[in-house]
Amino acid sequence: MARHRKNTITLASLSRRQWVRIVAVLTSVSMIAGVGIMSRNFYQASSATDLLTEFSATDSQPLQVSRDGTRGAVEGTSYVTVKINGTSRTVLGTDFTDVKSVLEAGDIVLEPEDAVTPSLTTEVTEATVITIERAGAELETKDEEIPFNTVKKETDALAKGTEKVQQEGKNGVTESTNLVTRAGGKVVSSSTIASYVKEAPTDKIILVGTGSSSSSSTSSSSSSSNLGTTVPASEMQQWAHDYLISNGYSEADFSAAVYIINHESGWNPSATNASSGAYGLPQALPGSKMASAGSDWATNYQTQFKWFVGYCNQRYGSINGAYQYWLAHHNY
Repeated sequence: MARHRKNTITLASLSRRQWVRIVAVLTSVSMIAGVGIMSRNFYQASSATDLLTEFSATDSQPLQVSRDGTRGAVEGTSYVTVKINGTSRTVLGTDFTDVKSVLEAGDIVLEPEDAVTPSLTTEVTEATVITIERAGAELETKDEEIPFNTVKKETDALAKGTEKVQQEGKNGVTESTNLVTRAGGKVVSSSTIASYVKEAPTDKIILVGTGSSSSSSTSSSSSSSNLGTTVPASEMQQWAHDYLISNGYSEADFSAAVYIINHESGWNPSATNASSGAYGLPQALPGSKMASAGSDWATNYQTQFKWFVGYCNQRYGSINGAYQYWLAHHNY
């Protein structure tokens, strides 16, 4: 009976040709693995960049004014894309069930002749893209001015009773994209798809002297660091000012609030970031978070401002704290 012996291959028994093959295979595997890791890192880096720009404030250059994700989507938030006459907008929500629920969350009102796909009762996921075609409607872009504020700052570098303009003011600009329907030359309906601060206003700064006539011009105590007293530039700002002062806040708190909101939304209660879904005066993400301050959060600037104050206090300890963070990071 023949005995079959199993031939065991050892490293010492390998021929030179076999060694060359093994080295080549190992090199190929190493290269493939390396490419895989590089590819994975590339997409991870791309994803990080997308997150940064996705939460951008309403600035046209989102990397310069980035949205702080901590103020944004709560756990379980879904993102659904809605295309209206070819222009995309992101709608955020936590309880989407069907197309109709997305449109309601985005405050998107349908016209009788609108063609919506998929149907209103279709279930949605984050992969769903809702398309709305509105016959006879056109996308129109318009710019609106954001009035600049006048800020008075005390300084002992000037004699008491004297004033000096340190910086001239300049109005800012908001750009809005609206879906407009006309009939007989008149606007029948207009829906805002996106609105962002194209250019923030520049405050007019007036230095108010508090020193003696012999004070040195180099002894300014706080003109460059204090927030000063900001003069409200609109009825909306006047209400915000009175609300803060009546609730124990300071003029500096109001100045800080004006600065942040001027840069975030230009004091537009319906300011909408088309890419992230941030909404309102404070650019809350999603806007529905402001429901904690009132059910009319989508249209009432007072409700939005109250939410803003609460957010600043909770997140940064004060409005001034949020202001300091904004200066350093261009988000809050």
